[in-house]
Amino acid sequence: MSDTEVNTGGRPSDPPIEGNHSKVIKRNADHTWEGVPVEDYKETTESWKGISRRELIGKRGETTGFHLRYFEIKPGGYSTLEKHEHEHAVYVTRGRGEVQFGCYIYSVEVGDVVYVGPSDAHQFRNPEDASEPFGFLCVVNAERDVPIAVDGLGACHICS
Repeated sequence: MSDTEVNTGGRPSDPPIEGNHSKVIKRNADHTWEGVPVEDYKETTESWKGISRRELIGKRGETTGFHLRYFEIKPGGYSTLEKHEHEHAVYVTRGRGEVQFGCYIYSVEVGDVVYVGPSDAHQFRNPEDASEPFGFLCVVNAERDVPIAVDGLGACHICS
């Protein structure tokens, strides 16, 4: 076969998801991915509720400078209200939710993109009356600082 020909024969099997090579990680109909376990959002539950994460890219031998993660928040759930130096790029893929920056709250839905800047206090939430989980892809630096939980006053530049 020449460099310009395309193999139109049978589809090859999917490459393994472990290792530093090109790969395809198939999404299932239930918003899970084959071979990717559900993990707790964080170790403790003091500052968050009803949220899980899946590490899609960055923890299986890839040498990327970023990690791609999927978070899903149950109705009534929320992430930690926190700040850190590293940035987030978020793409909403399921349901509707809210993002808080400092003392401002914004509604987001499928297709919306959220940018969290350095040192901006932020939190993601799914309202109690939501009819489905709130899911989003999140890209962060592979090397990043440890988040610091903030209280209501520490989150708002107006109140500080």
